[in-house]
Amino acid sequence: MLVEAQEGAGNCCVSVQVGGLAPVSPPQDSRAGQLSFCTKVCYGIGGMPNQVASSATAFYLQLFLLDVAQIPAAQVSLVLFGGKVSGAAADPVAGFFINRSSRTGSGRLMPWVLGCTPFIAVAYFLLWFLPPFSSLRGLWYTAFYCVFQALATSLQVPYAALTMRLTPCPRERDSATAYRMTMEMAGTLLGAAVHGLLVSGAHRPHPCEDAAPPGPQTRVRDSADATRLYSIAAAVVAMMYPVCSGLLCLGVKERPDSSAPASGQGLSFLAGLGLTVRHPPYLKLVISFLFISAAIQVEQSYLVLFCTHASRLHDHVQGVVLTILVSAVLSTPLWEWVLQRFGKKTSAFGICVMVPFAILLAAVPTAPVAYVVAFVSGLSIAVSLLLPWSMLPDVVDDFQLQHQHSPGLETIFYSSYVFFTKLSGAGALGISTLSLEFAGYEAGACKQAEQVVVTLKVLIGAVPTCMILTGLCILMAGPAPKVPSQDPSRRLSLQRRTSYSLA
Repeated sequence: MLVEAQEGAGNCCVSVQVGGLAPVSPPQDSRAGQLSFCTKVCYGIGGMPNQVASSATAFYLQLFLLDVAQIPAAQVSLVLFGGKVSGAAADPVAGFFINRSSRTGSGRLMPWVLGCTPFIAVAYFLLWFLPPFSSLRGLWYTAFYCVFQALATSLQVPYAALTMRLTPCPRERDSATAYRMTMEMAGTLLGAAVHGLLVSGAHRPHPCEDAAPPGPQTRVRDSADATRLYSIAAAVVAMMYPVCSGLLCLGVKERPDSSAPASGQGLSFLAGLGLTVRHPPYLKLVISFLFISAAIQVEQSYLVLFCTHASRLHDHVQGVVLTILVSAVLSTPLWEWVLQRFGKKTSAFGICVMVPFAILLAAVPTAPVAYVVAFVSGLSIAVSLLLPWSMLPDVVDDFQLQHQHSPGLETIFYSSYVFFTKLSGAGALGISTLSLEFAGYEAGACKQAEQVVVTLKVLIGAVPTCMILTGLCILMAGPAPKVPSQDPSRRLSLQRRTSYSLA
């Protein structure tokens, strides 16, 4: 099949030629495929709630479970591991059922987004709710974090795939994707800022009395007040789901899928997965970013705990978190330019920029050092998120050159990559949180034991350093995949990337 995209000033058309048949083109309407500014904005708004919620949980959920819910660190490890595994498992499952669902009056993807919205809003609120019983709190948070992660994936998969159903014009799809990524970046900032500001009063330090007998003392100034603040923050974020999904439904119209009889439908998911995981460039990319993405998640999750319990940076937690996110957002265009100018392997070294600074923070935990580390960490986080989605299309094109008899596997590449990276994050967070239990972490204690302080320093310094360097060594080994410069499959791969980049 030969696919040619013709774009002129003011019009977009796609001509498809099968075998030796003449190309079939849609009517040449000057406005065909054009998306209005309102449509692009509404589409971008639809992705904000998941990013707001993900940002809030990434930075504050562990602190909430340990200091407000006061459940043991071993149970917190189970909560984080179970939730991440649930989200990873839901990715291929959601794709399987969505691909087999029938089209309705509002489309095939939009009903999934709207159907998940009320349930995910309730699950998110209950994730931050403090139940009246204390003996089964670990089970409560494990159940609702698993439900939330599964529903978030079930909402994100159809929303991301909606990119291909907005318009047949590649230029307009790229523009809509730019709006989407801008709104999602804004959502990431909003999640950390709003949630952090609302709950900041729940973790103000108070001096420990030396004369007090040893044992756990509450670090939360007022337990009821802390619970109320977290519930308010959860309600604010939960309300964004119906509001943003409603705007998405009102402002975006899903087009019928013109490529329903796509090639490769006869190949099962497991058979396609078997082909992809045996492709050496893909295997190298996945293994390398298993280490790198897990390192970034560990750094994000334990930075707040480190500032709270292992240093005197309680008043700077919100500022440090915002510095990381602002640095990551603002540096993304710069890294995109570096990728184009110097190549992807060269850009990968930007990930290790944070390594010496993270070690410096563990050794010298002062406010100026913390802000410098936060800024540099944001730079590394930006390139670590951008690079794999830039390299995956090259891997897919290389695979298609070697397996021309097996087309239509792009979605398996992307969904399996998301699955593996989520699974690695689950293992890293679960094991690292379990290490706090072994170190003797006391939930709600005024001052943690020296072993806990050392463990937190290792978790934000040595652990990410070793994982990042291991991932980079794997990534740099061997030649880069061969990619044809002017191949139609290149455009198809890039279109698939925009659909699955944040799923």
